[in-house]
Amino acid sequence: MQYRRLGKTDMTVSAIALGTMTWGEQNTAEEAFRQMDYALDQGVNFFDTAELYAIPPKAETYGRTEDIIGQWFKKRGRREEIILASKVCGPTGWCPHIRHGESRLDVKNIITACEKSLQRLQTDYLDLYQTHWPDRHTNFFGKLGYQHDTQELTTPISETLEALNLLLQQGKVRQIGISNETPWGMMQHLNLSEISVLPRIASIQNPYSLLNRSFEVGAAEIACRENVGLLAYSPLAFGMLSGKYLNGAKPEGARLTLFDAYTRYSGEQAELATQAYVKLAIEHGLNPAQMALAFILRQPFVTSVIIGATTMAQLKQNIAAINIELAGIVIEGIEAIHKRYPNPCP
Repeated sequence: MQYRRLGKTDMTVSAIALGTMTWGEQNTAEEAFRQMDYALDQGVNFFDTAELYAIPPKAETYGRTEDIIGQWFKKRGRREEIILASKVCGPTGWCPHIRHGESRLDVKNIITACEKSLQRLQTDYLDLYQTHWPDRHTNFFGKLGYQHDTQELTTPISETLEALNLLLQQGKVRQIGISNETPWGMMQHLNLSEISVLPRIASIQNPYSLLNRSFEVGAAEIACRENVGLLAYSPLAFGMLSGKYLNGAKPEGARLTLFDAYTRYSGEQAELATQAYVKLAIEHGLNPAQMALAFILRQPFVTSVIIGATTMAQLKQNIAAINIELAGIVIEGIEAIHKRYPNPCP
């Protein structure tokens, strides 16, 4: 395993992080335990979760993933070996089961959410606490274009940082980060920490894959120059880049088979791009999923790649991508495909 420094902090995290959002929905607690045991034995010390999980979000599974992780900590007693990250929801009008659909990134909601997460996780602290999405209308969760709303009511980023600072002072959180943010949002967080006593973000967790390289436009330069590491999520674009959904295939038990509302990485251009990437991998004797992960791992602005798996075979294959080094001819092939199909999925 490779390890990288998390932003400007003294934390060192594995270059591959264990994603958890299927636990409690597609995976049982027993299966989650096996994933955590195996990942830790392979050197993965970074686990990422959220109060929102399991996915898809619904009242009966809200917080279940954190519960499962807490049960694992209680049974295994290995909390000190893990860099544990969780997230607090932004505005939840679309999730009425979360704080009555009235969650915002304000002091009251952030403190409440963190304390509940700590209870479920059966721990006294989080190593990294992230805002899951911004407290304003902007282009995230599959939105490419931006439409400005002059009438919207938002929680100021300064108030969000003040709430997170309270948690830092109380020892409930060690570092903070953001997720699903824009370059403007990144710089606002950083500027506020420069001109005040507010805490500095260590990381940003955004989507990044061969089908969505939009992070490279604007955000990547900030990540490098300001030392805010990307925690890349959906690196396989909901499994699309494994090739398992090509030609209309619907594998039994797969996410896009079970939940047809997830169309973020679908569409004609995504299909054509995926076909090209899979063909390139096979031509060079590579597993398509491992090639896709290896490409992300080599980027200088990436601190860790968050992998998710519903089977042990997938987990083993994805973790093994850390040992794949892409030849120059493969990189050239990837860039040629990207030129033909630039960011087919926002």
